Amino acid sequence: MSMKSKALHGVIALAGVSALALTACTGPSGGSSSPSAAGGPIAYGTTDKVTALDPAGSYDNGSFMLMNQVYSFLMNSKPGGADPVPDLAESASFTSPTEYTVKLKSGLKWANGHTLDSKDVKFSFDRQVKINDPAGPAALLGNLDSVSTPDATTVVFKLKLANDQTFAQILSSPVGPIVDDEVFPADKILPDDEIVKAKAFYGQYTIDSYKKNELVSLKAFPDYKGLLGKPANDAATIKYYASPTNLKLDIQQGNLDVANRSLSATDVDDLKKDSKVKVNVGPGGEIRYITFNFNTMPYGTKAPNADPAKALAIRQAIANLVDRQAIADQVYKGTYLPLYSHVPSGFLGANQSFKDLYGDGSGKPSTDKAKKALSDAGIAGPVAINLQYNPDHYGNSSGDEYALVKAQLEKSGLFKVNLQSTEWVTYTKASRADEYPIFQFGWFPDFSDSDNYLSPFFLENNFLKNHYNNPTVIQLINKQLTTTDKGQRESAIKDAQNALAKDISTLPLLQGAQVAISGTGVNGVDKTLDASFKFRLGTVSK
Repeated sequence: MSMKSKALHGVIALAGVSALALTACTGPSGGSSSPSAAGGPIAYGTTDKVTALDPAGSYDNGSFMLMNQVYSFLMNSKPGGADPVPDLAESASFTSPTEYTVKLKSGLKWANGHTLDSKDVKFSFDRQVKINDPAGPAALLGNLDSVSTPDATTVVFKLKLANDQTFAQILSSPVGPIVDDEVFPADKILPDDEIVKAKAFYGQYTIDSYKKNELVSLKAFPDYKGLLGKPANDAATIKYYASPTNLKLDIQQGNLDVANRSLSATDVDDLKKDSKVKVNVGPGGEIRYITFNFNTMPYGTKAPNADPAKALAIRQAIANLVDRQAIADQVYKGTYLPLYSHVPSGFLGANQSFKDLYGDGSGKPSTDKAKKALSDAGIAGPVAINLQYNPDHYGNSSGDEYALVKAQLEKSGLFKVNLQSTEWVTYTKASRADEYPIFQFGWFPDFSDSDNYLSPFFLENNFLKNHYNNPTVIQLINKQLTTTDKGQRESAIKDAQNALAKDISTLPLLQGAQVAISGTGVNGVDKTLDASFKFRLGTVSK
Protein backbone atom coordinates (compact mmCIF):
# COMPACT_ATOMS: atom_id res chain seq x y z
CA MET A 1 0.00 0.00 0.00
CA SER A 2 1.43 3.40 -0.96
CA MET A 3 1.77 6.27 1.52
CA LYS A 4 -1.00 8.07 -0.34
CA SER A 5 -3.25 5.05 0.05
CA LYS A 6 -2.40 4.77 3.75
CA ALA A 7 -3.26 8.40 4.33
CA LEU A 8 -6.54 8.01 2.51
CA HIS A 9 -7.42 4.90 4.47
CA GLY A 10 -6.86 6.73 7.73
CA VAL A 11 -9.19 9.62 7.04
CA ILE A 12 -12.11 8.13 5.15
CA ALA A 13 -13.92 6.83 8.18
CA LEU A 14 -13.74 10.26 9.77
CA ALA A 15 -14.08 12.68 6.91
CA GLY A 16 -16.33 11.27 4.21
CA VAL A 17 -17.18 12.26 0.68
CA SER A 18 -14.88 14.25 -1.55
CA ALA A 19 -16.82 17.42 -0.94
CA LEU A 20 -15.49 20.85 -1.74
CA ALA A 21 -16.57 23.86 0.27
CA LEU A 22 -15.36 27.33 -0.59
CA THR A 23 -15.93 29.97 2.02
CA ALA A 24 -15.72 33.70 1.47
CA CYS A 25 -13.95 35.55 4.25
CA THR A 26 -16.04 38.65 3.60
CA GLY A 27 -19.47 37.03 3.20
CA PRO A 28 -22.29 38.32 1.00
CA SER A 29 -21.94 42.01 0.56
CA GLY A 30 -24.87 43.25 -1.48
CA GLY A 31 -22.47 45.99 -2.50
CA SER A 32 -20.73 46.05 0.89
CA SER A 33 -17.84 43.98 2.19
CA SER A 34 -19.09 43.87 5.79
CA PRO A 35 -19.85 40.41 7.15
CA SER A 36 -23.38 39.52 8.18
CA ALA A 37 -24.27 39.36 11.84
CA ALA A 38 -23.90 36.04 13.63
CA GLY A 39 -27.06 34.02 13.32
CA GLY A 40 -28.25 36.01 10.32
CA PRO A 41 -28.96 34.71 6.82
CA ILE A 42 -26.36 32.60 5.06
CA ALA A 43 -25.92 32.46 1.28
CA TYR A 44 -24.98 29.20 -0.44
CA GLY A 45 -24.16 28.61 -4.11
CA THR A 46 -23.99 25.43 -6.20
CA THR A 47 -24.11 24.13 -9.76
CA ASP A 48 -25.94 20.99 -8.56
CA LYS A 49 -29.52 20.70 -9.72
CA VAL A 50 -32.68 19.55 -7.94
CA THR A 51 -34.39 16.72 -9.79
CA ALA A 52 -37.35 16.54 -7.40
CA LEU A 53 -38.17 17.76 -3.90
CA ASP A 54 -40.21 14.60 -3.35
CA PRO A 55 -37.87 12.02 -1.73
CA ALA A 56 -39.40 9.24 -3.86
CA GLY A 57 -38.55 11.03 -7.11
CA SER A 58 -34.82 11.75 -6.91
CA TYR A 59 -31.56 10.05 -6.00
CA ASP A 60 -28.91 12.68 -6.58
CA ASN A 61 -26.67 14.98 -4.62
CA GLY A 62 -28.39 18.24 -5.54
CA SER A 63 -31.85 17.07 -4.50
CA PHE A 64 -30.59 15.42 -1.31
CA MET A 65 -28.75 18.56 -0.25
CA LEU A 66 -32.02 20.53 -0.23
CA MET A 67 -33.93 17.66 1.40
CA ASN A 68 -31.44 17.64 4.27
CA GLN A 69 -32.45 21.17 5.15
CA VAL A 70 -36.23 20.65 5.22
CA TYR A 71 -36.95 16.97 6.06
CA SER A 72 -36.01 14.77 8.99
CA PHE A 73 -35.09 11.11 9.31
CA LEU A 74 -35.65 8.40 11.88
CA MET A 75 -31.88 8.12 12.16
CA ASN A 76 -29.26 10.73 11.32
CA SER A 77 -25.63 11.56 11.99
CA LYS A 78 -24.15 14.27 14.14
CA PRO A 79 -21.97 16.83 12.32
CA GLY A 80 -18.44 15.46 12.26
CA GLY A 81 -19.50 11.83 12.58
CA ALA A 82 -20.77 8.92 10.52
CA ASP A 83 -22.60 6.62 12.91
CA PRO A 84 -26.42 6.85 12.73
CA VAL A 85 -28.15 7.95 15.93
CA PRO A 86 -31.83 8.71 16.65
CA ASP A 87 -33.24 11.86 15.01
CA LEU A 88 -37.05 11.76 14.96
CA ALA A 89 -36.64 8.55 16.93
CA GLU A 90 -36.09 8.33 20.68
CA SER A 91 -34.65 4.85 20.30
CA ALA A 92 -34.01 2.30 17.55
CA SER A 93 -32.70 -1.25 17.71
CA PHE A 94 -33.12 -4.84 16.53
CA THR A 95 -35.80 -6.53 18.62
CA SER A 96 -35.28 -9.77 16.69
CA PRO A 97 -32.87 -10.69 13.87
CA THR A 98 -35.46 -9.63 11.27
CA GLU A 99 -37.26 -6.85 13.16
CA TYR A 100 -35.94 -3.33 13.66
CA THR A 101 -38.09 -1.32 16.07
CA VAL A 102 -38.15 2.47 16.29
CA LYS A 103 -39.80 4.52 19.04
CA LEU A 104 -40.67 8.06 17.92
CA LYS A 105 -40.54 11.25 19.91
CA SER A 106 -44.01 12.38 20.91
CA GLY A 107 -45.75 15.67 20.16
CA LEU A 108 -44.18 16.20 16.73
CA LYS A 109 -45.95 18.56 14.29
CA TRP A 110 -45.28 19.31 10.64
CA ALA A 111 -44.74 22.96 9.70
CA ASN A 112 -48.34 23.00 8.42
CA GLY A 113 -49.69 21.89 11.82
CA HIS A 114 -50.40 18.26 10.89
CA THR A 115 -49.44 15.58 13.41
CA LEU A 116 -46.22 13.71 12.64
CA ASP A 117 -46.40 10.17 13.98
CA SER A 118 -45.92 6.52 13.05
CA LYS A 119 -48.51 6.61 10.27
CA ASP A 120 -46.32 9.14 8.40
CA VAL A 121 -43.30 6.88 8.80
CA LYS A 122 -45.07 3.79 7.46
CA PHE A 123 -46.55 5.84 4.64
CA SER A 124 -43.13 7.26 3.67
CA PHE A 125 -41.48 3.87 3.23
CA ASP A 126 -44.49 2.12 1.73
CA ARG A 127 -44.80 4.78 -1.00
CA GLN A 128 -41.07 4.57 -1.81
CA VAL A 129 -41.53 0.86 -2.53
CA LYS A 130 -44.84 1.31 -4.36
CA ILE A 131 -43.75 4.20 -6.58
CA ASN A 132 -40.28 2.74 -7.25
CA ASP A 133 -39.48 5.71 -9.47
CA PRO A 134 -36.60 5.03 -11.93
CA ALA A 135 -34.88 8.20 -10.69
CA GLY A 136 -35.64 7.47 -7.03
CA PRO A 137 -33.84 5.64 -4.19
CA ALA A 138 -36.24 2.72 -3.64
CA ALA A 139 -33.44 0.24 -4.47
CA LEU A 140 -32.02 0.94 -1.01
CA LEU A 141 -35.06 -0.82 0.49
CA GLY A 142 -34.39 -4.15 -1.18
CA ASN A 143 -34.21 -5.90 2.20
CA LEU A 144 -37.45 -4.37 3.53
CA ASP A 145 -40.35 -6.81 3.77
CA SER A 146 -43.01 -4.71 5.55
CA VAL A 147 -43.64 -1.84 7.97
CA SER A 148 -46.12 -2.00 10.85
CA THR A 149 -47.25 0.55 13.46
CA PRO A 150 -48.44 -0.99 16.76
CA ASP A 151 -49.17 2.51 18.08
CA ALA A 152 -48.66 6.19 17.23
CA THR A 153 -45.02 6.25 18.35
CA THR A 154 -43.87 2.73 17.41
CA VAL A 155 -42.69 1.53 14.01
CA VAL A 156 -41.53 -2.03 13.29
CA PHE A 157 -39.56 -2.77 10.14
CA LYS A 158 -39.64 -6.44 9.14
CA LEU A 159 -36.63 -7.43 7.04
CA LYS A 160 -36.20 -10.22 4.51
CA LEU A 161 -32.63 -11.00 5.56
CA ALA A 162 -31.61 -11.15 9.20
CA ASN A 163 -28.93 -9.04 10.89
CA ASP A 164 -28.77 -6.34 8.22
CA GLN A 165 -25.53 -4.50 9.05
CA THR A 166 -26.60 -1.35 7.20
CA PHE A 167 -30.27 -0.84 8.06
CA ALA A 168 -29.74 1.99 10.56
CA GLN A 169 -27.64 3.76 7.90
CA ILE A 170 -30.35 3.24 5.30
CA LEU A 171 -32.84 5.02 7.57
CA SER A 172 -30.54 8.07 7.39
CA SER A 173 -30.02 7.84 3.62
CA PRO A 174 -31.85 9.41 0.61
CA VAL A 175 -34.64 6.84 0.97
CA GLY A 176 -35.19 7.89 4.59
CA PRO A 177 -36.81 11.38 4.65
CA ILE A 178 -40.21 11.21 6.36
CA VAL A 179 -43.09 12.90 4.49
CA ASP A 180 -46.56 14.10 5.49
CA ASP A 181 -49.15 11.44 4.66
CA GLU A 182 -51.88 14.12 4.51
CA VAL A 183 -50.07 15.91 1.67
CA PHE A 184 -48.17 13.39 -0.44
CA PRO A 185 -50.01 10.91 -2.71
CA ALA A 186 -49.33 7.23 -2.07
CA ASP A 187 -48.75 6.25 -5.68
CA LYS A 188 -47.12 9.14 -7.54
CA ILE A 189 -44.54 11.91 -7.23
CA LEU A 190 -45.81 15.21 -5.85
CA PRO A 191 -44.64 18.29 -7.81
CA ASP A 192 -42.23 20.60 -6.00
CA ASP A 193 -44.55 23.63 -5.97
CA GLU A 194 -47.32 21.64 -4.29
CA ILE A 195 -44.94 20.47 -1.55
CA VAL A 196 -43.86 24.05 -0.90
CA LYS A 197 -47.45 25.33 -0.92
CA ALA A 198 -48.52 22.66 1.58
CA LYS A 199 -45.62 23.51 3.96
CA ALA A 200 -44.97 19.76 4.24
CA PHE A 201 -41.66 20.16 6.07
CA TYR A 202 -40.06 19.08 9.30
CA GLY A 203 -36.40 20.04 9.40
CA GLN A 204 -34.13 22.77 10.65
CA TYR A 205 -35.61 24.94 7.89
CA THR A 206 -38.78 25.33 5.88
CA ILE A 207 -38.93 26.69 2.33
CA ASP A 208 -40.11 30.30 2.26
CA SER A 209 -39.90 30.82 -1.53
CA TYR A 210 -38.95 28.48 -4.36
CA LYS A 211 -37.78 28.99 -7.92
CA LYS A 212 -36.55 25.57 -8.96
CA ASN A 213 -32.86 25.48 -9.80
CA GLU A 214 -32.71 29.27 -9.60
CA LEU A 215 -33.17 30.49 -6.03
CA VAL A 216 -34.55 28.95 -2.82
CA SER A 217 -35.14 30.91 0.38
CA LEU A 218 -35.23 29.07 3.71
CA LYS A 219 -36.24 30.14 7.20
CA ALA A 220 -35.64 28.43 10.51
CA PHE A 221 -38.44 26.13 11.73
CA PRO A 222 -38.99 27.01 15.42
CA ASP A 223 -40.74 23.73 16.31
CA TYR A 224 -37.97 21.44 15.06
CA LYS A 225 -37.05 18.86 17.75
CA GLY A 226 -34.63 16.70 15.79
CA LEU A 227 -31.02 15.68 16.39
CA LEU A 228 -29.44 18.77 14.82
CA GLY A 229 -31.07 21.33 17.12
CA LYS A 230 -31.59 24.99 16.39
CA PRO A 231 -29.79 26.03 13.19
CA ALA A 232 -26.86 28.40 13.44
CA ASN A 233 -28.56 30.72 10.93
CA ASP A 234 -32.10 32.01 11.14
CA ALA A 235 -32.43 32.02 7.33
CA ALA A 236 -30.58 30.84 4.24
CA THR A 237 -30.62 31.18 0.48
CA ILE A 238 -29.52 28.62 -2.08
CA LYS A 239 -28.55 30.02 -5.47
CA TYR A 240 -28.18 27.65 -8.43
CA TYR A 241 -25.64 28.38 -11.16
CA ALA A 242 -25.61 27.14 -14.72
CA SER A 243 -21.98 28.18 -15.08
CA PRO A 244 -19.15 27.27 -12.67
CA THR A 245 -17.45 30.46 -13.85
CA ASN A 246 -20.25 32.58 -12.39
CA LEU A 247 -20.16 30.54 -9.18
CA LYS A 248 -16.44 31.19 -8.87
CA LEU A 249 -16.93 34.91 -9.53
CA ASP A 250 -19.63 35.28 -6.87
CA ILE A 251 -17.56 33.58 -4.18
CA GLN A 252 -14.60 35.83 -5.05
CA GLN A 253 -16.76 38.95 -4.90
CA GLY A 254 -18.18 38.02 -1.50
CA ASN A 255 -21.71 37.43 -2.75
CA LEU A 256 -21.78 33.95 -1.18
CA ASP A 257 -20.81 32.56 2.21
CA VAL A 258 -20.38 28.97 1.03
CA ALA A 259 -20.04 27.33 -2.39
CA ASN A 260 -20.23 23.55 -2.66
CA ARG A 261 -20.06 21.66 -5.99
CA SER A 262 -18.79 22.07 -8.59
CA LEU A 263 -15.73 23.87 -9.84
CA SER A 264 -12.93 22.64 -12.07
CA ALA A 265 -9.57 21.65 -10.65
CA THR A 266 -8.13 24.75 -12.33
CA ASP A 267 -10.69 26.98 -10.61
CA VAL A 268 -9.85 25.42 -7.25
CA ASP A 269 -6.15 26.07 -7.82
CA ASP A 270 -6.93 29.70 -8.62
CA LEU A 271 -9.12 30.14 -5.56
CA LYS A 272 -6.47 28.73 -3.25
CA LYS A 273 -4.35 31.74 -4.21
CA ASP A 274 -7.13 34.20 -3.39
CA SER A 275 -6.61 35.75 0.06
CA LYS A 276 -10.34 36.41 0.41
CA VAL A 277 -11.28 32.75 0.09
CA LYS A 278 -10.59 29.63 2.17
CA VAL A 279 -10.70 26.25 0.44
CA ASN A 280 -11.70 23.12 2.37
CA VAL A 281 -11.57 19.72 0.69
CA GLY A 282 -12.74 16.55 2.40
CA PRO A 283 -11.43 13.15 1.35
CA GLY A 284 -12.49 10.17 -0.35
CA GLY A 285 -15.97 8.60 -0.86
CA GLU A 286 -17.04 9.99 -4.25
CA ILE A 287 -16.45 7.78 -7.29
CA ARG A 288 -16.79 8.22 -11.05
CA TYR A 289 -17.45 5.37 -13.48
CA ILE A 290 -18.79 4.25 -16.86
CA THR A 291 -22.03 2.24 -16.99
CA PHE A 292 -22.90 -0.32 -19.68
CA ASN A 293 -26.52 -0.98 -20.61
CA PHE A 294 -26.63 -4.75 -21.09
CA ASN A 295 -29.64 -4.44 -23.41
CA THR A 296 -28.60 -1.66 -25.77
CA MET A 297 -24.79 -1.61 -25.90
CA PRO A 298 -23.23 -3.16 -29.03
CA TYR A 299 -24.23 -6.85 -29.12
CA GLY A 300 -26.46 -6.33 -26.06
CA THR A 301 -29.45 -8.59 -25.51
CA LYS A 302 -31.83 -6.28 -27.42
CA ALA A 303 -29.32 -4.91 -29.93
CA PRO A 304 -29.00 -6.10 -33.55
CA ASN A 305 -26.88 -9.27 -33.72
CA ALA A 306 -27.18 -9.80 -29.99
CA ASP A 307 -24.28 -11.83 -28.61
CA PRO A 308 -23.41 -11.78 -24.87
CA ALA A 309 -19.84 -13.01 -25.49
CA LYS A 310 -19.15 -10.21 -27.96
CA ALA A 311 -20.73 -7.63 -25.66
CA LEU A 312 -18.44 -8.81 -22.86
CA ALA A 313 -15.42 -8.60 -25.18
CA ILE A 314 -16.24 -4.96 -25.95
CA ARG A 315 -16.43 -4.17 -22.23
CA GLN A 316 -13.14 -5.99 -21.66
CA ALA A 317 -11.45 -4.10 -24.49
CA ILE A 318 -12.57 -0.76 -23.05
CA ALA A 319 -11.37 -1.84 -19.59
CA ASN A 320 -7.97 -2.67 -21.08
CA LEU A 321 -7.65 0.74 -22.78
CA VAL A 322 -8.67 3.36 -20.20
CA ASP A 323 -5.77 5.18 -18.54
CA ARG A 324 -7.08 6.30 -15.17
CA GLN A 325 -3.86 7.92 -14.04
CA ALA A 326 -3.79 10.14 -17.13
CA ILE A 327 -7.37 11.27 -16.43
CA ALA A 328 -6.57 11.98 -12.77
CA ASP A 329 -3.43 13.95 -13.64
CA GLN A 330 -4.39 15.76 -16.83
CA VAL A 331 -8.02 16.61 -16.08
CA TYR A 332 -8.27 16.71 -12.29
CA LYS A 333 -4.72 17.66 -11.29
CA GLY A 334 -4.59 15.06 -8.54
CA THR A 335 -7.91 15.94 -6.88
CA TYR A 336 -9.02 12.43 -7.89
CA LEU A 337 -7.17 9.13 -7.67
CA PRO A 338 -7.40 6.15 -10.05
CA LEU A 339 -10.08 3.68 -8.93
CA TYR A 340 -9.52 0.01 -9.72
CA SER A 341 -12.57 -1.60 -8.14
CA HIS A 342 -16.15 -0.88 -7.16
CA VAL A 343 -15.43 -0.33 -3.46
CA PRO A 344 -13.02 2.61 -3.10
CA SER A 345 -9.81 2.54 -1.12
CA GLY A 346 -10.27 3.03 2.60
CA PHE A 347 -13.47 0.98 2.92
CA LEU A 348 -13.71 -2.54 4.29
CA GLY A 349 -12.73 -5.17 1.71
CA ALA A 350 -11.63 -2.75 -1.01
CA ASN A 351 -9.30 -4.37 -3.54
CA GLN A 352 -7.91 -3.61 -7.00
CA SER A 353 -9.60 -6.28 -9.08
CA PHE A 354 -9.60 -4.22 -12.31
CA LYS A 355 -5.86 -3.59 -12.05
CA ASP A 356 -5.32 -7.35 -11.70
CA LEU A 357 -7.54 -8.33 -14.65
CA TYR A 358 -7.08 -5.53 -17.19
CA GLY A 359 -4.38 -3.37 -18.67
CA ASP A 360 -0.72 -4.19 -18.12
CA GLY A 361 -1.19 -5.29 -14.51
CA SER A 362 0.20 -2.07 -13.04
CA GLY A 363 -2.71 0.20 -13.85
CA LYS A 364 -1.59 1.28 -17.30
CA PRO A 365 -3.52 0.41 -20.47
CA SER A 366 -2.72 -2.49 -22.80
CA THR A 367 -3.69 -2.23 -26.46
CA ASP A 368 -2.50 -5.79 -27.07
CA LYS A 369 -4.90 -7.23 -24.46
CA ALA A 370 -7.74 -5.12 -25.88
CA LYS A 371 -7.05 -6.41 -29.40
CA LYS A 372 -6.96 -9.98 -28.14
CA ALA A 373 -10.30 -9.63 -26.33
CA LEU A 374 -12.00 -8.46 -29.52
CA SER A 375 -10.19 -10.93 -31.78
CA ASP A 376 -11.02 -13.91 -29.57
CA ALA A 377 -14.70 -12.94 -29.77
CA GLY A 378 -14.56 -12.64 -33.57
CA ILE A 379 -14.94 -8.84 -33.62
CA ALA A 380 -13.12 -6.84 -36.26
CA GLY A 381 -12.56 -3.21 -35.30
CA PRO A 382 -13.02 -0.40 -35.17
CA VAL A 383 -16.22 -0.81 -33.15
CA ALA A 384 -18.61 2.14 -33.23
CA ILE A 385 -19.93 3.06 -29.78
CA ASN A 386 -22.15 5.84 -28.45
CA LEU A 387 -20.79 7.32 -25.22
CA GLN A 388 -22.91 9.77 -23.24
CA TYR A 389 -21.80 12.09 -20.46
CA ASN A 390 -23.32 14.86 -18.34
CA PRO A 391 -21.72 18.34 -18.45
CA ASP A 392 -23.23 19.96 -15.35
CA HIS A 393 -23.98 17.55 -12.50
CA TYR A 394 -20.47 16.11 -12.18
CA GLY A 395 -18.69 19.37 -12.93
CA ASN A 396 -17.67 21.06 -16.14
CA SER A 397 -14.45 19.00 -16.22
CA SER A 398 -16.59 16.05 -17.32
CA GLY A 399 -16.23 17.31 -20.88
CA ASP A 400 -12.45 17.09 -20.65
CA GLU A 401 -12.66 13.74 -18.84
CA TYR A 402 -14.75 12.08 -21.52
CA ALA A 403 -12.88 13.74 -24.38
CA LEU A 404 -9.79 12.04 -22.96
CA VAL A 405 -11.60 8.69 -22.62
CA LYS A 406 -12.66 9.02 -26.27
CA ALA A 407 -9.07 9.82 -27.30
CA GLN A 408 -7.72 6.83 -25.37
CA LEU A 409 -10.16 4.43 -27.00
CA GLU A 410 -9.68 5.79 -30.52
CA LYS A 411 -5.89 5.92 -30.25
CA SER A 412 -5.93 2.12 -30.15
CA GLY A 413 -7.66 1.97 -33.53
CA LEU A 414 -10.20 -0.43 -32.01
CA PHE A 415 -13.06 2.01 -31.41
CA LYS A 416 -14.83 4.91 -33.07
CA VAL A 417 -16.55 6.93 -30.36
CA ASN A 418 -19.62 9.11 -30.85
CA LEU A 419 -19.40 11.35 -27.77
CA GLN A 420 -22.53 13.25 -26.72
CA SER A 421 -23.75 15.16 -23.65
CA THR A 422 -27.11 15.92 -22.03
CA GLU A 423 -28.13 18.24 -19.18
CA TRP A 424 -28.73 16.53 -15.82
CA VAL A 425 -32.50 16.86 -15.41
CA THR A 426 -32.95 15.00 -18.72
CA TYR A 427 -29.89 12.79 -18.29
CA THR A 428 -30.93 11.23 -14.96
CA LYS A 429 -34.17 9.88 -16.45
CA ALA A 430 -32.95 9.01 -19.96
CA SER A 431 -29.99 7.02 -18.62
CA ARG A 432 -32.43 4.69 -16.83
CA ALA A 433 -34.78 4.45 -19.81
CA ASP A 434 -32.40 2.58 -22.14
CA GLU A 435 -31.59 5.72 -24.15
CA TYR A 436 -27.82 5.55 -23.56
CA PRO A 437 -25.90 2.33 -24.40
CA ILE A 438 -22.73 3.44 -22.55
CA PHE A 439 -22.73 6.40 -20.20
CA GLN A 440 -21.11 8.33 -17.38
CA PHE A 441 -22.23 8.18 -13.80
CA GLY A 442 -20.79 9.24 -10.47
CA TRP A 443 -21.68 8.31 -6.92
CA PHE A 444 -21.94 10.37 -3.76
CA PRO A 445 -22.34 7.79 -0.98
CA ASP A 446 -25.48 7.59 1.12
CA PHE A 447 -23.47 6.40 4.14
CA SER A 448 -19.98 5.28 5.07
CA ASP A 449 -20.03 1.54 4.42
CA SER A 450 -18.72 -0.72 1.65
CA ASP A 451 -22.20 -2.07 1.00
CA ASN A 452 -23.29 1.33 -0.32
CA TYR A 453 -21.05 0.68 -3.34
CA LEU A 454 -22.59 -2.75 -3.93
CA SER A 455 -26.28 -3.16 -3.05
CA PRO A 456 -27.62 -0.04 -4.83
CA PHE A 457 -25.69 -0.94 -8.00
CA PHE A 458 -25.86 -4.69 -8.45
CA LEU A 459 -28.84 -6.23 -6.66
CA GLU A 460 -32.07 -6.81 -8.58
CA ASN A 461 -34.04 -3.60 -9.24
CA ASN A 462 -30.89 -1.55 -8.74
CA PHE A 463 -30.92 2.18 -9.45
CA LEU A 464 -28.75 1.85 -12.58
CA LYS A 465 -31.53 0.03 -14.46
CA ASN A 466 -28.86 -1.33 -16.83
CA HIS A 467 -30.27 -4.90 -16.95
CA TYR A 468 -27.30 -6.54 -15.25
CA ASN A 469 -28.18 -9.58 -13.12
CA ASN A 470 -25.72 -12.14 -11.76
CA PRO A 471 -27.11 -14.52 -9.08
CA THR A 472 -23.60 -15.24 -7.75
CA VAL A 473 -22.94 -11.54 -7.22
CA ILE A 474 -26.34 -11.12 -5.54
CA GLN A 475 -25.57 -14.02 -3.21
CA LEU A 476 -22.21 -12.53 -2.23
CA ILE A 477 -23.69 -9.08 -1.63
CA ASN A 478 -26.42 -10.52 0.55
CA LYS A 479 -23.84 -12.55 2.44
CA GLN A 480 -21.71 -9.52 3.32
CA LEU A 481 -24.86 -7.56 4.20
CA THR A 482 -25.91 -10.04 6.89
CA THR A 483 -22.56 -11.34 8.17
CA THR A 484 -21.69 -10.11 11.66
CA ASP A 485 -18.12 -11.47 11.62
CA LYS A 486 -15.92 -8.70 10.21
CA GLY A 487 -13.36 -11.04 8.63
CA GLN A 488 -16.01 -13.11 6.86
CA ARG A 489 -17.77 -9.98 5.73
CA GLU A 490 -14.55 -8.55 4.31
CA SER A 491 -13.93 -11.77 2.39
CA ALA A 492 -17.41 -11.69 0.85
CA ILE A 493 -16.94 -8.04 -0.19
CA LYS A 494 -13.68 -8.94 -1.96
CA ASP A 495 -15.28 -11.94 -3.68
CA ALA A 496 -18.14 -9.77 -4.90
CA GLN A 497 -15.72 -7.24 -6.39
CA ASN A 498 -13.77 -9.97 -8.16
CA ALA A 499 -16.94 -11.38 -9.71
CA LEU A 500 -18.10 -7.90 -10.74
CA ALA A 501 -14.76 -7.17 -12.39
CA LYS A 502 -15.20 -10.19 -14.64
CA ASP A 503 -18.65 -9.03 -15.79
CA ILE A 504 -17.97 -5.24 -15.98
CA SER A 505 -21.45 -3.94 -15.34
CA THR A 506 -19.74 -0.66 -14.56
CA LEU A 507 -16.14 0.40 -15.17
CA PRO A 508 -14.63 2.23 -12.16
CA LEU A 509 -12.50 5.23 -13.13
CA LEU A 510 -11.78 7.67 -10.32
CA GLN A 511 -12.08 8.15 -6.57
CA GLY A 512 -12.21 11.52 -4.85
CA ALA A 513 -8.88 12.21 -3.17
CA GLN A 514 -7.82 13.86 0.06
CA VAL A 515 -6.48 17.26 -0.91
CA ALA A 516 -6.32 19.44 2.22
CA ILE A 517 -8.39 21.17 4.84
CA SER A 518 -6.87 24.62 4.91
CA GLY A 519 -9.08 26.22 7.52
CA THR A 520 -12.53 27.70 7.66
CA GLY A 521 -13.51 31.07 6.30
CA VAL A 522 -16.88 30.62 8.03
CA ASN A 523 -16.87 29.08 11.48
CA GLY A 524 -18.08 25.49 11.32
CA VAL A 525 -17.70 24.78 7.60
CA ASP A 526 -15.31 21.93 8.38
CA LYS A 527 -18.21 20.14 10.12
CA THR A 528 -20.09 19.90 6.83
CA LEU A 529 -17.27 17.86 5.31
CA ASP A 530 -17.84 14.79 7.42
CA ALA A 531 -18.55 11.10 7.06
CA SER A 532 -22.31 11.62 7.05
CA PHE A 533 -22.03 12.79 3.40
CA LYS A 534 -24.55 15.55 4.15
CA PHE A 535 -24.13 19.27 3.64
CA ARG A 536 -26.20 21.04 6.31
CA LEU A 537 -26.58 24.80 6.15
CA GLY A 538 -27.79 24.78 9.74
CA THR A 539 -24.32 23.76 10.95
CA VAL A 540 -22.50 26.62 9.22
CA SER A 541 -22.25 29.68 11.46
CA LYS A 542 -20.93 33.07 10.45
